[in-house]
Amino acid sequence: MGPSVLFIHPDLGIGGAERLVVDAALALKSHGCQVQIWTAHYDVNHCFSETRDSGIPIRCCGDWLPRSFFGRFLALCAYIRMIFLAFYIVFLSGEQFDVLFCDQVSACIPVFKLARKRKRVLFYCHFPDQLLTRRISLVKKIYRAPIDWLEENTTGMADCIVVNSLFTANIFKETFTTLSHIEPDVLYPSLNVSNFQSCNFDGLAELVPTKRKIVFLSINRYERKKNLNLALESLCTLRDKISLQDWEKVHLILAGGYDERVSENVEYYEELNQLAVKYDISNHVSFLRSFSDKQKLNLLHSCVCILYTPSNEHFGIVPIEAMYMYCPVIAVNSGGPLESVVNNVTGFLCPPTHEAFANAMKKFIKDPSLRTKMGKSGHERVLEKFSFEAFSKQVYHYICKLVD
Repeated sequence: MGPSVLFIHPDLGIGGAERLVVDAALALKSHGCQVQIWTAHYDVNHCFSETRDSGIPIRCCGDWLPRSFFGRFLALCAYIRMIFLAFYIVFLSGEQFDVLFCDQVSACIPVFKLARKRKRVLFYCHFPDQLLTRRISLVKKIYRAPIDWLEENTTGMADCIVVNSLFTANIFKETFTTLSHIEPDVLYPSLNVSNFQSCNFDGLAELVPTKRKIVFLSINRYERKKNLNLALESLCTLRDKISLQDWEKVHLILAGGYDERVSENVEYYEELNQLAVKYDISNHVSFLRSFSDKQKLNLLHSCVCILYTPSNEHFGIVPIEAMYMYCPVIAVNSGGPLESVVNNVTGFLCPPTHEAFANAMKKFIKDPSLRTKMGKSGHERVLEKFSFEAFSKQVYHYICKLVD
């Protein structure tokens, strides 16, 4: 029997961070570890299927605490919810475990360090939280100052720190200047390919008109930082670069994680719909919210390529999923995609401009064989560099070092 590991995560929904937590838990379980996940929010109707079907115990506590105050103070509320959850686990739950696996919010780490029996902590840094917000006013700067200080100092209390890419490792060093003595290891997210085995693909008839044979796909949460408007702008620019005959074959699907509790999801979804109307391309665009795993596989199997629009993305699991499904990627040439996508081999890395994206999209229209050639290269790259087996061994190695 391996070590006992408790995972603590702020919101077990659908996103790259949540996917990594679930995959790490499954990886450790496969090595004989006892695993459980604690979270402040868990909705079985809005989560990865693995959390329902894997047999991993999931405990939820503190969801009654507010996520925001009138749409503001999101970071503060997230910290309060995680600290409360940590206090509950340590002092009220009676749970016994060897190692804590914490990600996203480090503010809970001191609670486990101050427990009667101090816990060893692995912290997975997806990206410094203080870089995910804009300080556009003096009030915002004053509000963020203690939160930023708390993030940096509590992160440094972890016994082991890993990050999701070389890009994030460099950002970690530049941002957390008082932690210059720490060299975080890189633990790339991976794919549990067992979740991508499907022989039955239904096609896109429900989303796309039959005559539209050239389908581009975007998969990202409906958040402004994901820059989904770039996909719409690129489609609009593409219209002027190809013949009318080719244009009538083109369609774009914007598929994204969507939570009605999150006002930004609701607002941005409406903004994108209005933008499609403004560009007069709404009849060439389909919007899909909170799709299932089966739908995602069907989308990746059926599209020509995927448009990955965020800039400076910490890592980005979507390009990995796409490449595994033999689907090329057009991505912004910054952040994690620089490490996952090979330019001109598994897809195209472009500046974050609609002109550059449209030119890359045009290549797939003019040369249909690119889809097959780049798709095969992408699949091979995922098997070589981002396999679940390698991820599993690395996670287990870190946990075992902490309990030795």
